[in-house]
Amino acid sequence: MKSFLRYCLAALLIFGISALYGCASKQENKTVIINIWHWMTDRQAAFKELAARYEAKTGVKVNFELYAPSDAYTQKVRAAAQGNNLPDIFGVLAEKKDFASFIKAGHILDLTPYMDAVDGKWRSSFFAKALAVNEFPEGNSYGIKPGVYGAPIDITTIQMVYNKGLFKELGLNPDNPPSIFDELLKIGRKIKANNMQGLVSGWAEVWMIDCLANNYAFNIMGEEKVLDTLRGKVSYNDPDWVKVFSVFKEMRDSGVLASGIVTMINKTAEQLFANGKAVFAFNGSWCVNVYKGMNPDLEYAAMLPPKASDKYPMAIWGGAGSSFMVNARSQNKEETVKFLKWFTDKEQQAYLSGVTQNIPANKDCLGSIPGTLAQFADDMELTTHPNIWGIWEFPVVTEALDKGIQSIIIGEKSPEQVASEVAKIKEREMAKKKN
Repeated sequence: MKSFLRYCLAALLIFGISALYGCASKQENKTVIINIWHWMTDRQAAFKELAARYEAKTGVKVNFELYAPSDAYTQKVRAAAQGNNLPDIFGVLAEKKDFASFIKAGHILDLTPYMDAVDGKWRSSFFAKALAVNEFPEGNSYGIKPGVYGAPIDITTIQMVYNKGLFKELGLNPDNPPSIFDELLKIGRKIKANNMQGLVSGWAEVWMIDCLANNYAFNIMGEEKVLDTLRGKVSYNDPDWVKVFSVFKEMRDSGVLASGIVTMINKTAEQLFANGKAVFAFNGSWCVNVYKGMNPDLEYAAMLPPKASDKYPMAIWGGAGSSFMVNARSQNKEETVKFLKWFTDKEQQAYLSGVTQNIPANKDCLGSIPGTLAQFADDMELTTHPNIWGIWEFPVVTEALDKGIQSIIIGEKSPEQVASEVAKIKEREMAKKKN
């Protein structure tokens, strides 16, 4: 009987040890899966290819899930945040204050320790302006602990482009675009005389008007005065702001602006320019891929908006085009960060840039960018953006400013009238804030 009991105990012990090792083996062999949500329809195939490469290299499976358009994606992310069901990696498509609210709610991992590890090589691989969009500096107005909370995967700059063939038809040097505003106005008069269409842009989407208005505000009055306007220290009645509004009147009067520009969506503007129906376009670096799809033979080049003043440099909107954040509650945090580091490394960034025609966020592969895309990338040091300033205008003021510019373009109001109206709305909003 004792022998039988000893046999049973030994059998149970062996079974227990086997079960323990079996569980451990299953745990070790469990495939790590990283789930990523994104909105970039043009990049899904490239993302899947990179996911396959990473799985072959590491055994870690990466799922890229596409949700488009961007409005639908944003709603999905917000709903998931409320239910604490966010994926391992996602992006926040919103203003910086919304980005900050996600961090405060514990949804986004502080990447600073990872960025600065191993001599800060991950941090230093990015364009500083691209990283700044995802960074909260010391003493930021959002109350966020200083640090980097996202990794840019590409960058954008918004500039002008011009059609080289139409330049030749106008008797202009196709390799010498206008660099000062008066030169642009002279070309506008040539455009009008030849019954051609001038500059096209999606100015029915008023944020693009706001972008160009900011470009000229920085050029005419300098960054500090622009930011002091947002702070309420400088009035929109200031003569410098009247000069900014006058830029649009002068462009209209000269013939630089295409007819119907204030009701034009950007897709229409892109089709017109790609098909050789407009001399200029105001668009972002993403247009390189768009124009390639519409007309691969299009001969064009990028240029800065011509300066209206020599007092300050021209500034252009730019920085991180798309960024990914790591879910602070992810069950695979360390593996997720490892993947994001690999994904933003030189080789993968060069592949993405080549396939999608977007400027890579990793500056180490800048030399591999071809043609017009390189022209957009060359002016990164001139980029600025409200997400970098950390100061936002009241939405109702921005709307009044942009719609006011539309009214100048169609001849309904003068620059002085728009300046006065925007100033009154700003004063009203500032008074509300004090109360």
